[in-house]
Amino acid sequence: MKAAVISAPGVVGIETVDDPTPGPRDVVVQVSACGLCGTDLHILQGEFAPTLPIVPGHEFAGEVVAVGAQVRELSPGDRVAVDPSLYCHECHYCRLGRGNLCERWAAIGVTVPGGAAEFAVAPAANCVKLPDHVRTEDAALIEPLSCAVRGYDVLRSQLATSVLIYGSGTMGLMMMELAKRTGAATVDIVDINPDRLATARSLGCSNAATSADEIEQARGWDVVIDATGNEKAIQDAIGRVGKGGTYLQFGVADYAARATIEPYRIYNQEITITGSMAVLHSYERAAQLFAGGVLDPQVFISDRLPLVDYAAALQQFQQGKGRKILVVP
Repeated sequence: MKAAVISAPGVVGIETVDDPTPGPRDVVVQVSACGLCGTDLHILQGEFAPTLPIVPGHEFAGEVVAVGAQVRELSPGDRVAVDPSLYCHECHYCRLGRGNLCERWAAIGVTVPGGAAEFAVAPAANCVKLPDHVRTEDAALIEPLSCAVRGYDVLRSQLATSVLIYGSGTMGLMMMELAKRTGAATVDIVDINPDRLATARSLGCSNAATSADEIEQARGWDVVIDATGNEKAIQDAIGRVGKGGTYLQFGVADYAARATIEPYRIYNQEITITGSMAVLHSYERAAQLFAGGVLDPQVFISDRLPLVDYAAALQQFQQGKGRKILVVP
């Protein structure tokens, strides 16, 4: 089969690899669409994936074409979205129910071959069947949405909060949509990309600006979310949190990124600084939200490119062009 392969830091191409075969509790999925994510850029840089080469792609959906000998709940022809998380279920954090912090954390498309290919293997337990009205080629959005749901689990948002989000790419817009549905009084967006700000406005944010200085908020925001991973944005965002507020590091920053905090301010104003790591007990809920129409795929998906153009798709994503970019085998 054909697959995108990151063979070394900065090196990606399309290769012919062996067709996958399912283990006893696995299924083989014929991939309908695979989304690109900031994590893929980190893998390309030589971060995250423990070893290269790797077939990337942790946001994907498709049709089951083969099942392992012990699989009873899925059959060939079932359309599924796939949770990429692979936990050991044995370590300290897994036993606490914190699998996303697993000491042997692994994921499809990060540590084992992923969905940027014609076919991919996944545990049957990681597959969620799609209802008839959900298009398989749109359902790659469920995985990033499940990360956003996890982010809001961490925030434990109260009603009538003021929310400021840095970044109006796919993840920032998803966080905005969830903020609106969890009772935020206002949801403001900061980005330097005018096209992305226009999308945020079309989806109904309270304010969209290139700097938080342009938005009137005398006391700071109750909740500030970074969805960029950009060091400068992170530094600015931390300073925008109001008294008693919460800062969520949601965007994936480079390993070397650094930000300065003011310990006395954090103490004196009871500011919470927290993070959200991937998916945790949130994939099925994200699938339900997606089926219920929480996102409009026509808005969120800006590009559908053939798998053979995977390298170009990564480059476009890195340049900040478009919103969610999908590759289609």
